[in-house]
Formats: sequence, C-alpha cells, structure tokens
Amino acid sequence: MSSRRLEAFSDGVIAIIITIMVLEMKVPHGDGLNELWPILPVFLSYVLSFVYVGIYWNNHHHMLHATSKVTGGILWANLHLLFWLSLFPFVTGWMGENHFAATPVALYGVVVLMASIAYYILQQTIIRAEGSSSVLRRAVVPDWKGRLSSSLYLVAVVSARWSPLLAELIYVLVALMWLVPDRRIERALPSASRDTP
Repeated sequence: MSSRRLEAFSDGVIAIIITIMVLEMKVPHGDGLNELWPILPVFLSYVLSFVYVGIYWNNHHHMLHATSKVTGGILWANLHLLFWLSLFPFVTGWMGENHFAATPVALYGVVVLMASIAYYILQQTIIRAEGSSSVLRRAVVPDWKGRLSSSLYLVAVVSARWSPLLAELIYVLVALMWLVPDRRIERALPSASRDTP
C-alpha cells in the first residue's frame, strides 16, 4: 500500500471528526445575540479541538509525505491514532456542555495525551520500517516538542481536579506551541518530494 492511500483514508476520517464536532453545537431557539451566551463554552471547546485536530492533520500529512512504504504495523499504528482522534467530538462536547467542569476537563486531557502517544507510536513505527537513515528520523530526532507536550498533558490531567482553568490553559499553551507548523519534515524532504501534492 502506498502512503497516499493511507493519507486519503486518514483525511476522510479527520474530516468526519471535524463534522461531528461542529454538529455538537446546537442552534439556539431565539434570535438575539444573548441567546448565544449559553453555548459559548461549547463553542470555545470546539475551537480548541478544531485547532488540535488541524494540528494533527497537518503534521500527519507531512509525516506521510516522508514515508515511502506502508507496513501492517504502520496501518495499525495509524488506526490507533485515528481511534483517539475520533474521541475528540465526545470529550469536546462533554467539556463544553458542562462548562469546563473538572472531570470532563481531565478526560479531555487523557484523550489528547493518548492521541499524542499514538502519534509518537506511529512516528516510531514508520522510522523502524524505513530504517535509521530515513527522512523522518533525520527530521524529528530529537523530538523535544512532542515530549514536552505529553508531559504538559499529564500535568493538566492531574491539575484538572483542583484547577480546571489551569488545565485548560495548559491545553491552549500546547496548541499554541504546535500552531506554528513544524517545518522539520519539510526541510528534510528532497525538493522534488516537496512539490508533489
């Protein structure tokens, strides 16, 4: 299987995830701007999750462009990542509907932490399949940003019990850290590969 087919499947799943998240925002019954106030927490949690899913989609795209072959292990590692991403609509909706209460905020952190770990597993599976001189390995080692993100998620999950606001701020901080696209893979790719859609 080529990485393009895997990328196309993943893109479809991610598009569905975003669609489900936006459908969780219920339209208010009134026509005044004050009717939007009660759905503000749902909207804010949607924005945060949309950014996260967008970050994963962007980095996943670059990672697969640095991949020349797809093994069974890579397929399963990719499905593992998609599983955790597919939980984003649930935790996003629960967190927003409950106005960022401690338990939903902590569970949100567990899901983003597991997605981070799943992404790392996929990355390492690709590197193992491609060898130590692979483009991906040259591009991502050392991965201080990934390790820092996972550590911050863990801190957020633990702190959510006492301070959901602190946990939320940590989620926003990590998202901002990754919002600027990671150019390491782009720089490591040969120029011919960069132009390939």
